[in-house]
Amino acid sequence: MSARRVRHRLDRSVRSFDAGRLLLGGSPATAFRLTDAGARWLDGLLVGSADGDGPVEPRPGEDRLLRRLVEVGVVHPEPEAGPRTEWPRVTMVVPVRDRPGELAALLDSVERSGEGPDQVVVVDDGSRDPAAHRSVAAAYGARVERIDASAGPGAARHAGVRAADHEVVVFVDSDVEVGPGWLSGLVAHLGDDGVVAVAARVRSAAVPGWIGEYEQRNGPLDLGADPGPVGPGRRIGHVPAALLLVRRDAYLRVGGFDADLRVGEDVDLVWRLAAAGGAVRHEPRVVVDHRPRADLRSWWSQRFGYGTSAAALDERHPGSVPPWRSSWWSLAVVAAALAGHPVAAVLTATTTALPLVRRLSGVPPVAAVRIGLEGHVAAGASFARASVRVWWPPLLLALFVRPTRRPAARLLAAAVAVRWWNRGAPLPVRDIPLAVADDVAYGAGVWVGCLQQSRWGPLLPLVRR
Repeated sequence: MSARRVRHRLDRSVRSFDAGRLLLGGSPATAFRLTDAGARWLDGLLVGSADGDGPVEPRPGEDRLLRRLVEVGVVHPEPEAGPRTEWPRVTMVVPVRDRPGELAALLDSVERSGEGPDQVVVVDDGSRDPAAHRSVAAAYGARVERIDASAGPGAARHAGVRAADHEVVVFVDSDVEVGPGWLSGLVAHLGDDGVVAVAARVRSAAVPGWIGEYEQRNGPLDLGADPGPVGPGRRIGHVPAALLLVRRDAYLRVGGFDADLRVGEDVDLVWRLAAAGGAVRHEPRVVVDHRPRADLRSWWSQRFGYGTSAAALDERHPGSVPPWRSSWWSLAVVAAALAGHPVAAVLTATTTALPLVRRLSGVPPVAAVRIGLEGHVAAGASFARASVRVWWPPLLLALFVRPTRRPAARLLAAAVAVRWWNRGAPLPVRDIPLAVADDVAYGAGVWVGCLQQSRWGPLLPLVRR
């Protein structure tokens, strides 16, 4: 792809001080101090800038700074793909099992989008009626690879990559439907040679019924409207493979999907790509619809399965799936609050926030302290969330043991408040039963997986300085 000017957008977490010369934000949170010239240069790159005649490529020093800003998520590129003649050739890989109707709907949506790939490989993962899938694929000019005994989505996708003829592969699940811009919006990021994978925002399709409405507000594959880099410990820790574009050579270098994983195989792949030095990005400007589970039993099984993957992921990526990440000081604040000592909690939080006044020179003292306090509040909310999401078995037990009854009740009240204010908006009353079932199913899966594999990382907090 030819070089072209790329606009960028500041992450919503970023705070600007000292006339734009000090930027604070990203994931992990990082402070950048710029010169006057650097602040003007960066401002010229941002969406909405009046400076539209800047260079196509930044100078070496600017390039290093820009890459670092993008790497930690302070700014996000918003590239455009350009003419189709400049694109790399793309193979679409679709794993499918017993879903000829969904496969037809997907391929039809690709055809209607006007952005079809150069090749489509449908991998039939042991379907009971292979002729039905062959018929659908043939109607849309797709090639079919057959696995006689179901090997799972990861193995099916890997078979599709081996059959692919092109340098870029886009994985699309059979229960997804795409729209205009679905491919160009992902391909655009390949103008940066460091990007090895890009994922779309996967929203739950509008399906009538209680579960369908809940999924639209709480879909597990929907990672929100914020773009950003992806990796363990980041704000966007993972992305699903429901619509994931990868460079084929980078994929093969890390060994592809782990065929032994039936759940969490996409998380594992993305983390290995990131660990190998490639950039993985979430691009929410590309939005696709994913059909949710239709009945309560399969919905519960899905959530339980997600939980069981935690132990396997911890085995492959030790320390990457703790239920809670915190500093020792935030742990002290949470402990004081649970022990019924709010004054001690406030004093500890304030005392540990004060050093930021010295460390963040250029930030008004009040703002620096507020940043520190907000960090403690966020850690407390995360602790409460983990308590009902993963630690609910011991929390329930603590409610019936006299010495721990009051702290457990305080924690449960805080957790209910955090869960109710779900994703920045109040949780509708009709969603509450499913929200409880969601947490119980996921947490039960985590405990069962850990017990089966004797891995305890997904149950233990990660506390660091």
